[in-house]
Amino acid sequence: MNRNIKAVVYERHGNPAEVLRVATEPWPTPAPDEAVVAVRAAPLNPADLNAIEGKYPVRPQLPATPGFEGAGVIVDLGANVQGITAGALVILPHNVGTWREAVAVKAGELVAVPPEIEPVHAAMLKINPMTAWRLLHDYVDLKNGEWLIQNAANSAAGRAVIEIARDLGYKSVNIVRRAELIEELRVEGGDVVLVDGENLREEVKNATSDAPIRLGLNAVGGESALRLANCLAPGATLVTFGAMSLQPLKIPNGLLIFKDLRFRGIWINKWYDNATFSERMEAFRPLFEMAKRGLLKAKVEKAYPIDDAKAAVTHAAQGKRSGKIIFEF
Repeated sequence: MNRNIKAVVYERHGNPAEVLRVATEPWPTPAPDEAVVAVRAAPLNPADLNAIEGKYPVRPQLPATPGFEGAGVIVDLGANVQGITAGALVILPHNVGTWREAVAVKAGELVAVPPEIEPVHAAMLKINPMTAWRLLHDYVDLKNGEWLIQNAANSAAGRAVIEIARDLGYKSVNIVRRAELIEELRVEGGDVVLVDGENLREEVKNATSDAPIRLGLNAVGGESALRLANCLAPGATLVTFGAMSLQPLKIPNGLLIFKDLRFRGIWINKWYDNATFSERMEAFRPLFEMAKRGLLKAKVEKAYPIDDAKAAVTHAAQGKRSGKIIFEF
């Protein structure tokens, strides 16, 4: 094929709307162990914006194409590729830069998606639903009917936690900042939904009949994380996976001495890097089963074409959105 593709590119770190441009590149040619994937959808996640700003732990070589997440269809195969066929819908790895029309990827790093799942939903299974799955499996062995508590419950990861927890038989206390989200998250399966505030501990006690809460999930940091920690049972674990407030955890000594809380963290990219191919597939299987039943569909507020990259990143940086911003190809 001797046509070109469009790709979003940045040559220096900075404000995404200022440093991004849309470039034309040659159509990718696969190496013997690679497949060429025509990208169908790629979300704009906070981590993507942080990477462009230069605030992410991993810095790609510049110039770079952003995008940790995306899905597409295989259109060309290298000579040695087996076990995957042209036309298959696949989830892309997190290190290829998904904000482009097509990309050549090592075939062994692609995850084939069941045909019942639409590309837009497949494109958003890898980070938030997988983070939620790991949060609910890797830290505390919850039993049926036990409680967990999370802040930023209306985020994409928070909504995935609600759906997966409900599917597994756990009960969730979901903390939000805006009262208008309460009914929406209850309908999605949140057992208790409360607005964050000074009386949170008492409100959680009343709503759960003072049940012990052994798992807390923190995506905010600062005062919100402290209020979450105060709701936890002795010996409980607080897992941090985001820092929306940009504030550090401030944990009083008493919470450690008298409650013996555990503090953990997860970075899903690191989990992928350390997992074997079979471990990754094993983890995707239950997510695919849920997605086939109509669950784990991240809400999309707006889809942009790649030519509108600057408008898309500006939109993605705004708070109080009702869903994800994505590129659709």
